[in-house]
Amino acid sequence: MRSKNPQKDQDKLKDIARKVRRDIILMTAEAGGGHYMSSFSCVEILVSLFFGEFHGDVNNPENPDRDRFVISKGHAAPALYAIMAECGYFPVEELKTLRQCGSRLQGHPVKHRLPGLDTSSGSLGQGISTAVGIALSAKMDKRKFRVFVVLGDGECQEGIVWEAAMSAAHFKLDNLIAIIDKNNLQISGPTDKVMSLGDLKAKWEAFGWAVFDVNGHDMANLQATFEKIKSVKNKPIALIADTIKGCGVPFIENNLHYHTAPLNEEELKTALEYLT
Repeated sequence: MRSKNPQKDQDKLKDIARKVRRDIILMTAEAGGGHYMSSFSCVEILVSLFFGEFHGDVNNPENPDRDRFVISKGHAAPALYAIMAECGYFPVEELKTLRQCGSRLQGHPVKHRLPGLDTSSGSLGQGISTAVGIALSAKMDKRKFRVFVVLGDGECQEGIVWEAAMSAAHFKLDNLIAIIDKNNLQISGPTDKVMSLGDLKAKWEAFGWAVFDVNGHDMANLQATFEKIKSVKNKPIALIADTIKGCGVPFIENNLHYHTAPLNEEELKTALEYLT
């Protein structure tokens, strides 16, 4: 529950975001690598969501009336795991087991291994299709929960994304909120050079969605936008979140060398200093 002091709320969320980034760096260092850059770009999105708008149920993860969350860009699993641990779904100490044999925290989320996950993900494009199915089932069952899905912008080069987008608009899924983490980079380079997405906002609007631009690292802007979308009816909702890949650690930001490369001891020490 938010306090009556908005600045206090923002400061608390910023502290959580800083801790989440530290956990991401430490768990991927322990694992010998991982998608920390892609995880960093969506930290504020997930913090604003899970500590504000998202109505989950830590004590009963299978509650049929809880909101659902799908991370379609499943390679950013470290960000989701860190958020889930911070929320209390499992002990923070378990983050150190990332990508280890037998761990519940695999490189991409595996639903049957970890309570609180609503789907497995990793194959790009499939997460939003799953989210559309969950949202449609809610409508059919006359349940009030909402479905949030986070996609990467490079992921929007997949044809399956646009089939899902078309279906969501056709079925008027106003209980579906897609957040596009637009960090402008993918594994082989800038998205505009690999496969230009053009005017991403116009594309989603053309497919029948209500679309909102948002600063993906501004907690206040994210929260205000989450409030604004509540008035949308009969249309699925897309937030185009402008972000920075690797945000939070200057020498990592927008540097594709660090896409998944393990940090050496000096780099790890420097990164943690930035996140103190």
